[in-house]
Amino acid sequence: MGKPQAKWLDRRIAAPGPYLTLCLSETEYEAAMAHLKCKHYGPWISTPQASATTHHLHNADGNLCSVVCLGNREGRNAIEIAGLLVHEAVHVWQEYADFYGEKTPGREQEAYAIQAIAQELMAEFARRTKAG
Repeated sequence: MGKPQAKWLDRRIAAPGPYLTLCLSETEYEAAMAHLKCKHYGPWISTPQASATTHHLHNADGNLCSVVCLGNREGRNAIEIAGLLVHEAVHVWQEYADFYGEKTPGREQEAYAIQAIAQELMAEFARRTKAG
């Protein structure tokens, strides 16, 4: 009989983040809602004054899903777009923390989480618009 084999466990130390998508049009938003089997949902951009909106839903398995919608980008430069995406990343983080009952996350934990979410959104924006 040989040496016993170690069973390597999952290295995750926290719950996985929410499912995340970026919608650059109302049509994409409607497709995301259909994918989540959401029949009743609000406008893709929450108010006429808003440039972006994040919708928080749960999929059939109860997982948190964040649908970030970026509205009219006409006349906005890359820095303004990045600012909007960081703003929405904060909302994604806030909903995630609430979902898991986290009331007092550490400042570094929060900063790294928002950084990671914002980077994902910016990378997707760059990929989709060839701005990267």
